Amino acid sequence: MASIAAAVGAAAQGPYPNAKDSNGHNFPAYSPARPPAIPLAVRSPYTHAWSSTADNGTLNSNGVIFWPGPPLGWEGIVTVDGVSYEYLGTGSQALPSLPNLRTATPLTVSYDSQYSNFTFAAGPVEVTASFLSSVLPRDLCRTSIPLSYLTTSVQSTDGAPHDVQLYSDVESNWITSETNVTIDWAFYEGSNMVNGSGNATGGPSSIYSWLVHLATSYEFAEENDKPLWGNLTYSSSPLQASNFSFQSGFSANLRYNYVMSHHLQNIVDPDYRPAGTRDPVFAYAHDFGTISSASVRYTVGVVQQPIMRYLTSSGVVPLQPWWSKCYGDIFQMITYHYNDFSATQQLAAQWEAQLKADVDLYYSDNMAMVYSNSTPSPSPFYSNGSEGNAMGTDQYGAQYIFDPNTAYGFLNPNNFSGIAIPDVQEAEAYYSIVALSARQVMGAYVLAVPPISACANNGANTSEPLMFQKEISSDGNVNTVDVMYPAMPFFLYANPELLKYNLEPLFQNQEGQFYPNGYSMHDLGSNFPNATGHVEGNDEYMPVEESGNMIIMAYAYYKFSGNAAWLQQHYKQLTQFAQYLLEFSLIPGAQLSTDDFAGKLANQTNLGVKGIVGIQAMAGVARVVVDAASVRNYTTTASNYFSTWEYYAVDPSHNHTLLSYEWRSSWGLLYNTYPDKLLNLGIIPQSLYEMQSNWYPQVSQVFGIPLDSRHSYTKSDWEMWTAGTCSPETRRLFVNGLAYWLNYTDTDRPFSDLHETIDTGSYPASPSPVYFNARPVVGGHFALLALLKAGANDVTGTVLTSTFASNSTDALPEAGSYDFGPVVAGNLGEGISQVSSGQIQAPTGSSARPTTLMSSTMTTSSTTSAVGGPAQGNATTMMGNLAGGVSTQAPAPSG
Repeated sequence: MASIAAAVGAAAQGPYPNAKDSNGHNFPAYSPARPPAIPLAVRSPYTHAWSSTADNGTLNSNGVIFWPGPPLGWEGIVTVDGVSYEYLGTGSQALPSLPNLRTATPLTVSYDSQYSNFTFAAGPVEVTASFLSSVLPRDLCRTSIPLSYLTTSVQSTDGAPHDVQLYSDVESNWITSETNVTIDWAFYEGSNMVNGSGNATGGPSSIYSWLVHLATSYEFAEENDKPLWGNLTYSSSPLQASNFSFQSGFSANLRYNYVMSHHLQNIVDPDYRPAGTRDPVFAYAHDFGTISSASVRYTVGVVQQPIMRYLTSSGVVPLQPWWSKCYGDIFQMITYHYNDFSATQQLAAQWEAQLKADVDLYYSDNMAMVYSNSTPSPSPFYSNGSEGNAMGTDQYGAQYIFDPNTAYGFLNPNNFSGIAIPDVQEAEAYYSIVALSARQVMGAYVLAVPPISACANNGANTSEPLMFQKEISSDGNVNTVDVMYPAMPFFLYANPELLKYNLEPLFQNQEGQFYPNGYSMHDLGSNFPNATGHVEGNDEYMPVEESGNMIIMAYAYYKFSGNAAWLQQHYKQLTQFAQYLLEFSLIPGAQLSTDDFAGKLANQTNLGVKGIVGIQAMAGVARVVVDAASVRNYTTTASNYFSTWEYYAVDPSHNHTLLSYEWRSSWGLLYNTYPDKLLNLGIIPQSLYEMQSNWYPQVSQVFGIPLDSRHSYTKSDWEMWTAGTCSPETRRLFVNGLAYWLNYTDTDRPFSDLHETIDTGSYPASPSPVYFNARPVVGGHFALLALLKAGANDVTGTVLTSTFASNSTDALPEAGSYDFGPVVAGNLGEGISQVSSGQIQAPTGSSARPTTLMSSTMTTSSTTSAVGGPAQGNATTMMGNLAGGVSTQAPAPSG
């Protein structure tokens, strides 16, 4: 394992732009970090394509994978002066050795919150593959589209024009992993089917689409996490190409013939067949002739219509995707999305600029402290090998010792407590985490049109969407409450209304008397996309966990939106959840918590404090709806419970809390105190925050702080929640440790929120391997930005300060209107106002300090490249170039 970690470390540093591995393959330079996988097309639970960086690979060595790891099949070839270079996919490996077919040389890999950009050398040109999966949380129509963009551009590097063609195809693996299931397909110009007997007849702006689907479909069914209904769509247009061609057929034949002839035959293969029989691909070719630069645009995605199955008072009904209300049928949606590229680019650049500005704002009060007068030593990389010990001075003037042969990480030589990774700016480390997380969060959700009035549940607002989450990678449930809960900070930061849309189906189900138990349900359905609830009440038993989560999320939504009417609407249901907490949260017994993979444990300290924080939040809810008697009851009970909880939960040494009441050798991350800090509920004293903050460095490892004393693994979402409750020094230990893991881990799939803190930072393997990949809980990484919105910053630490007065009903009302996008007249519903983009003014934080918080009114990022992606950069040190610096350009004031 030592050699693996050492190799990963070398790649993460990227000090030599032309470095090669032992097989002579080039290492690309990664920026702002070298994560286990890079998002490509991540727009829904089914449009979820990634590129693994395993073995320092990239697009044309590791290919394109679905989030669990199997290949999807996405190919890209550029031909320059008769020589073809593969830049996307690994399909060329199935072809015979050809003198005019080569692999493009990888140069750089960079990402931000919207784009992933890959550059390659292809003879005398540079190729850029720019993948845009826009994250626009306040634009519901664009958010609901399950399609993603790929722009491939070519630029001459020798000053001379060259003869250039581009080829790309997709395989049916996008919709099925089975090799014996028959696939059907069709080719369209706009919405008109093309029979494939001649050249494409449209002009440069005509949009052509492959639609691929199962010959026999099963609505609302999955196999291997892929849908058994709907269409794979792959679209392009001629644009500036002098010749545009298309073809479907046997993968090896199409790719070989293209490499030999540089064009396709404009044929739609009539032989519908399974993928295992001469696997079919669906291709485009663009011939630009002799040029110095050129670009091609593709859009890709897996589209379901209907999108969800939902239990209502009239029975189980299908729900239509929200995009159908905005744009119409699938062809209108494809056309709108394709032609919307420039507008989406601009909006995406604005969101990215705002994200950087907000990260900068959070850390702005401490910018002068980033470097001391001491000269920091370059931080050595972890190898778990045979290197010698290291000593140095970090950027704050503190000394450290580091033994790369152990998993202790960087230590203070005086007391051997952990210190943050030296010579790394925390702001840059944090940016590398949240930028990678944004697409992963949104890729787990779909927006649906509510059922028509005859089927609507009581009190439902049919003019707003319902939002459904797939519990990707773990259980596959619908709207799992304890998966929504850790993702909460992202939505509070980016658009609190999305949290409401996600909670609403859970309230509708339980208020409709479809759930028999007195506590909160665990999820809305065992198998996505079937939101049919648990009418027998046999869902996973987590009553304290989920009841506390529902109350806290509901109150947090109010605090960040000011929507008191919504709290009033669901007050009766919330009081039912609160009653369960009053009876069972102080001594929860042997219940599961959200960390159910760790098993049951009697009287979990963290579970108990969640119930107490939930009761205190319920006092706030009662205060909002003017129920004075209940306010007194909840407030008094929460205070009394906390006093008792401290007696059971704090070690007699008063150095830390215990994992379980009175279990002296135990400890854990006390992340459930974060909502108290975020909402300033006033139930957790500063002394407890300080005690825990001082404790975590005593048990840190090289890749962070373990979740608890039972195991060496940790949860990244809970680490960031916990970081938000700690002193700046301890918070830095959490943040830099997670970014360090991103660069060094040997995991090879999308961002795992569950990983080891020792050895190579792998997936947990005891008692059996656990693979948590691509889960939406990474929304918890935005915990610091949610705190920023509530008035905190990087120097707040354990101090109890906030925009919200302590234990008050102060709220941050969202001013202005949301951009719901265009609405197709007479389509599935009415009543959505059309508001132009950029009309939302987000709440400002504390009036004592300037804020430029997330809103849809933002300036275009200065880091946007010619293809609309993030600026390219060289990761020339281990992490010193993590974000290329956090932008200090604030967004322009809103109008």
